[in-house]
Amino acid sequence: MENNRTLGRSGIQVSALGFGCWAIGGEWQDPDGQPLGWGTVDDEESVRAVRRALDLGVTFFDTADVYGAGHSERILGRALGKRRDEVVVATKWGNLFDERTRTLYGQDASVEHARAALTASLARLGTDRVDLYQLHLSDADPAQAAELRDLCEEFVSEGLVRAYAWSTDDPARAAVFAEGRHCAAVQHAANVLQDAPEMLALCEELNLASVNRSPLAMGLLGGKRRARQPLEAGDIRSRPPAWLKGFADGSGADPEWLDRVEALQDVLTSGGRTLAQGALAWLWARSPRTVPIPGFRSVDQAEENAGAIAKGPLTAEQAAEADRILGR
Repeated sequence: MENNRTLGRSGIQVSALGFGCWAIGGEWQDPDGQPLGWGTVDDEESVRAVRRALDLGVTFFDTADVYGAGHSERILGRALGKRRDEVVVATKWGNLFDERTRTLYGQDASVEHARAALTASLARLGTDRVDLYQLHLSDADPAQAAELRDLCEEFVSEGLVRAYAWSTDDPARAAVFAEGRHCAAVQHAANVLQDAPEMLALCEELNLASVNRSPLAMGLLGGKRRARQPLEAGDIRSRPPAWLKGFADGSGADPEWLDRVEALQDVLTSGGRTLAQGALAWLWARSPRTVPIPGFRSVDQAEENAGAIAKGPLTAEQAAEADRILGR
């Protein structure tokens, strides 16, 4: 496998593996106290982990203004420092939050908010441009989204943004953004347990990169979860919202999902891979357009995830075997 992939029609080169920066935002919540982060983090360890990933060839980092209510962007900006020009930075907008109380309190799909959000993200990241700017409202109204797409074209012409995308699991919505010349990708959920054939077909048809969130199924494919193993209170998986599959409220990982992971163990750990590395390898085998963005909170996790690059994709036979095991 080439160690780099291209972000769709933008021509922007990224490492085949990106790093997702949700977890390093630390704890944040909604107005009802529902946790929206992954629990407590050590900011110094996060900075070390980002820098280690850079040293190991990772050049694509995906965050959002709302992760940790601004904290993830600040930490990523600090970690990159003078190496900013070595990497491709993606962030997202559309949510309203209070940085002081670390609380998400609403959404805003207006043109006015988008410009204010971009200005704020640039300041937190300590940079003069965002390489991939992504709408974070997965089910926004398509007509409103078309206005935001046109605004993103303005951002490109102003030099504030290089390319843009929509973070959505709806191919029809992704296609609305793809009508813009500088739309380069769609960010969507995909992993070996949750394939996304329609979205991958759309990416192929419209020359978009497929940026894969939840490539390790929120940790189920990380190899560390056990059935009924409790999670810390500040972890979103301890009280999973409806969209978060594979975890039961208050009781940790769903045993049925873990059974599927267990059944995939042999094929995913082929070639000396860890389970997580095998899950990333499946995504690379799935399409030449995929760029998985696993999360991380430590140097150890950064090293394990980045170690998948050298091992490359699964073979076509191994990928077909995974499908057969899952009854696809």
